Amino acid sequence: MTQNSQRTRPLRVLAAMSGGVDSAVAAARAAEAGHDVTGVHLALSANPQSFRTGARGCCTIEDSRDARRAADVIGIPFYVWDLAERFREDVVEDFVAEYEAGRTPNPCLRCNEKIKFAALLDKALALGFDAVCTGHYATVVTAPDGSRELHRASDMAKDQSYVLGVLDERQLAHAMFPLGDTLTTKDEIRAEAERRGLAVAKKPDSHDICFIADGDTQGFLAGRLGRAEGDIVDEAGTKVGSHDGAFGFTIGQRKGLRIGHPAADGKPRYVLDISPVDNTVTVGPAASLDVTALTALKPRWCGTAPAGPGGYTAQLRAHGDETPVTAELTDGTLHVRFDAPVRGVAPGQAIVLYDGTRVVGSATIATTQRRTGALTG
Repeated sequence: MTQNSQRTRPLRVLAAMSGGVDSAVAAARAAEAGHDVTGVHLALSANPQSFRTGARGCCTIEDSRDARRAADVIGIPFYVWDLAERFREDVVEDFVAEYEAGRTPNPCLRCNEKIKFAALLDKALALGFDAVCTGHYATVVTAPDGSRELHRASDMAKDQSYVLGVLDERQLAHAMFPLGDTLTTKDEIRAEAERRGLAVAKKPDSHDICFIADGDTQGFLAGRLGRAEGDIVDEAGTKVGSHDGAFGFTIGQRKGLRIGHPAADGKPRYVLDISPVDNTVTVGPAASLDVTALTALKPRWCGTAPAGPGGYTAQLRAHGDETPVTAELTDGTLHVRFDAPVRGVAPGQAIVLYDGTRVVGSATIATTQRRTGALTG
């Protein structure tokens, strides 16, 4: 198998340039490899000033200017494409609706699925480009039969394959990740950017949600959904506190709970369940968070769908650890059983399955089975 960054035939490549150091270096590497590269910055907000500034963003006027300067240094054409309306519908509104329904979404996965490798890729292909290049840390491997596989980055510390687990084989056939197969630290990437004369070399990273300007997710949701006071109850249904909106909580959360008195055992309590129907948040001990199995919907496979039950490892959050599982697809629903209980699993999150370093696919968690026997979701 070969990695797609090592293709010998020059390609017409559209480099998505967010204005950060990773995408700038990725575009520079693609150009240096002999590809015909054009840079594009995605304008994702109708009001760019409302989005975060001063970081590795994808939405501000500052980011657009940083991307343009990087393209000028690399010596490639550069454009700004307005995808604000599509982003609002497919990412922001989806984010709000998921929280309103008591689920915990990942907007970065949705953006990769709906924007960068759907709207952007479709437009790129229509204009005659062969591939879309991004600064993600992951690797596309080409099999002898020409099919593509998505694998983890060479450096696990920077691996971003989890947020790319929504890509199907057609999208992988037109994806390029020049940073994925190099064992370099982030400091080395920054040093490379500096050697190339890219001003974004020292630009700080940000892991916050780009469309929440101040980083206050709960405040953003309250502004969209309105504050709605409700009860915080224990596992027996006894009221132990109150809240301003169930949408402001996630499974496994400990901080921010307004609980008037400690638990009987004196130990911390965590969010166990969120019920948007009666606006109730249920809390309990850490042991009650143990999940032994789950079901997940809307599976997306990075290649052929698996047949029959199989052993895999699963990742449940962008920077989470792998855990061994048995998974089986039945009538469009993915059934997953964990070899050992895991915690902090919430409906709405993505579960991504791996076979070694290969990304098998992903699905959206619908229900979870706890060791106590409780079913949530």
